[in-house]
Amino acid sequence: MKRKTYLIFILVSLALSFYIGWKLGNNNILESQIGKIDIVKQRPLDKYTIENLSNADIKPGKFEINKFDSGELKEKINEDRDYTSYLFTFEFNPNLDGKTIKKTTGQINLPSGSTASKFSIIVMLRGYINQETFQTGDGTRRAAEVFAKNGFITIAPDFLGYGGSDEEEADIFETRFQTYVTILSLLQTLENSQSNPGLITVSDQITKQLQPEADWPMAKINQSSIFLWGHSNGGQIALTILEITGEAYPTTLWAPVSKQFPYSVLYYTDQSEDRGKLIRHELSEFEKDYNPDLYSLDLYLDRIKAPIQIHQGLNDDAVPYSWSDRLVKELLNLNIDYYKYPGADHNMNPVWNTVVSRDLEFFKKYTK
Repeated sequence: MKRKTYLIFILVSLALSFYIGWKLGNNNILESQIGKIDIVKQRPLDKYTIENLSNADIKPGKFEINKFDSGELKEKINEDRDYTSYLFTFEFNPNLDGKTIKKTTGQINLPSGSTASKFSIIVMLRGYINQETFQTGDGTRRAAEVFAKNGFITIAPDFLGYGGSDEEEADIFETRFQTYVTILSLLQTLENSQSNPGLITVSDQITKQLQPEADWPMAKINQSSIFLWGHSNGGQIALTILEITGEAYPTTLWAPVSKQFPYSVLYYTDQSEDRGKLIRHELSEFEKDYNPDLYSLDLYLDRIKAPIQIHQGLNDDAVPYSWSDRLVKELLNLNIDYYKYPGADHNMNPVWNTVVSRDLEFFKKYTK
């Protein structure tokens, strides 16, 4: 009888141990799954990967052309008999939630040649400029003048946080990724403006000057000839846009930042007042949750289909010419024009006139 009682006790103990183990195991699995779900919910930057942006439904924004009302800004704008410069505001959804609307300002140059049947557009993307000293048009103004005098509409957005634009995001990497959304939405606006005229409007002041309205260049956009121009970090944005869209926008690049992310950011941290401490901290936090490769243009170069012209100064102290050498090698299967200039700096001095002339011929070549 005692032996039987002992056996029953052993069996009950084993069963109870098995049940407790099974219960704890399932709880751990459940907690693990809940943890995974929670992590996914807290990864808002996933939507900005190159792959996800290429599949995103980027909506057109609202583009309005205005007068330069500020005296300070007006001093920075050159008006010429061949073109007129205007301020523009562009409202769009930067975080892709379908709700949040922000605006960026920028400069648009409109050619005066009313006899032209169609006007091609060059979207111009500047390099890094200190926010405290930035004025609308900085970084693109000089080249934009040449293109506008030769019959091209030029559009240069300031980007969020610059000029009269709304504030950028607190997260420095989301701010970076939203420059792509800015251009993607802008391109959608330009490409759909003829079928939806309400996407591009003008202020009442300008409307009164339209005599006749049919000669207004924005009414005669050549949607089959939209080009990209990028300098330095603007070149990085342009290359990423070409990867995301897969479109063949003819593109010219001046000393483009083409190294992998985040090295392309870390390379410049010694120029920060804090010697890069903030950026390194933010990057450390970013890499805890995200894979930087998914945001790095060097791994998606095979998506680029556009003809490209690249200019690189051999005396450039901001973008090493080895970066552009490598980029050209990796884009071997594309139609690439690559020019290197001994003695030229990051801004293409002293060969600036040669460089901009080659750009002009490039754009004319691909005008349809």
